[in-house]
Order: sequence, then structure tokens, then C-alpha cells
Amino acid sequence: MKNLNLLTNILITGLIAGTLDILSAIFILAGGNAVGTFKYIASGAFGKAALEGGNEMVAWGALFHYIIATSWTTAFFLLYPKLPFLKWNKWFNAVAYGLIVQTLMSLVVLPLTQIAPRTFNLSGFSKNAVILMFAIGLPAALMADSFYQNTKEDTEINNLED
Repeated sequence: MKNLNLLTNILITGLIAGTLDILSAIFILAGGNAVGTFKYIASGAFGKAALEGGNEMVAWGALFHYIIATSWTTAFFLLYPKLPFLKWNKWFNAVAYGLIVQTLMSLVVLPLTQIAPRTFNLSGFSKNAVILMFAIGLPAALMADSFYQNTKEDTEINNLED
């Protein structure tokens, strides 16, 4: 039952984080261009053809986006019980994890895709990092902390009943 509850929490958090992130990308970074945002994401797998494609590329972009957001959420949930320092401050975790996600996306993930390489831009990096602090880091930190606090309390209550 705990594993199902963990999976449910990860999926819900992934949906929340993915939605916050994509809305930020559309309205803050792309000036309201949702179609262009999703096609850009799809271009990571399909290259320039995605930018000229139709609704199928928008759908692929949405799918890829939520898979990526849920993957980052999953990583945080799985690391949380294994790294004791993550229990110290959930607000710090949100900021740090958003910065880690932005760094890894910029330096590892995006270079492995078909998206054309860009020169480093500190302003763009910083703007994306702040978005990811609030869109990915904050939901992951708050939800993982809540999940593991409740799991700990449930375990303590069950031990008392035995």
C-alpha cells in the first residue's frame, strides 16, 4: 500500500510541477505562445521537423514535457529518504533543487537532444532557474516532505498499536 501511495504522490506532484512549469514557460518565456512552446519541446526528439509540424508535434511536446517533469519529481521523492540533509529545510530544498534541475537540463539533457545548441546566457539561465525553483523544486520539496512525514507518523502509530 505504501508503494501505491508513493506512486500516487509522485504522479500528482509531477502533474502539478509540470503544469506550473509549462504555464511559466508559455507565459513568461514564450509570450503566450503555447503551440510554439510545445513544438520546441518536441524538437528535442524530432529536430527542426517538429517546429514545422502540426498538432501531433504539440501533443508530443506535451507528453515529453510531463514525462520530464515527472522524472525530476520521481528523482526527488526517491532521494528524499536516502539523503538526511533533505529533511532539514524544505524551502532551501525547493531553491536548491530548482537550480540543480536547471543546471542538469542545460548542461546534460538539452545537449543530448536535437535542439540547436545555444550559447550560455546568464539572464536566461537565471530566469529558467527561478521558474524551476517554484515550478519543480517547490512542489517536489513540499509534497515529498509531507509524504514522508505522514509515512513516518503512520509507521509510529502502527508500532504503538502492535
